[in-house]
Order: sequence, then C-alpha cells, then structure tokens
Amino acid sequence: VQLQASGGGLVQAGGSLRLSCVASGRTFRNYRVGWFRQAPGKEREFVATISRDGGSTYYADSVKGRFTISRDNAKNTVYLQMNSLKPEDTAVYSCALTSSVSYYDQPTRYNNWGQGTQVTVSS
Repeated sequence: VQLQASGGGLVQAGGSLRLSCVASGRTFRNYRVGWFRQAPGKEREFVATISRDGGSTYYADSVKGRFTISRDNAKNTVYLQMNSLKPEDTAVYSCALTSSVSYYDQPTRYNNWGQGTQVTVSS
C-alpha cells in the first residue's frame, strides 16, 4: 500500500485546512491510519489516529478540539480537518499505516509512510 498526502498550504492563524491521505491497494481498510507532523529541527510528532472502521479516534493533546480525523474506506482516503490553526501547527504532515493494537502515538509502530504535505500557519 502506498500513501500520498495532500491539501497543505499557507493559511493565516485561525484559519482551516483539510488534508487528505489517499492510499493505493485494496488492503487499506485493514489498517489503522495515523497522521504525524514534523517541524524543522524537531522530531516527528503524533497528531491523530483512526481505527480501521473509523469508529475510534485518538488525538494529541495539542490538537484535541481543533482537528478531526475521519476516513472513507470506499475512497481509500483518510482526512484531517484542521480548524483554528496556530503558528505552532506549522510542519510537514504525513500519514502512515499500522497493524499495532497499542502505542498508536509512536511513529515506530507505523509503516508505509507517504510523502508529506507542508502546512504553514502565519501569525
């Protein structure tokens, strides 16, 4: 399965963006999907994850209440709706898959990393 993230861009603080993660392959629905971000000079950081059927989601405290993760298995796509964006949300956002049943916030649990998309929030 290969992943491709898109939807990033430049937005003012308080604005919104919706990222998409599109997967190739029919086994996409068999995996939990996570969004991570990495700012220059910083380690990769967990953002959100969603279960295989979309019934369970989990967020980093820093984005809880502002970001929403969802998926459409018929379209092989996972979305990240980002509202009330802040300058500290600026980073490259990437999606990845995992079969792990625990430690969903750890990037080492994920595989099939897609090419990221840049999000820049100006103050």
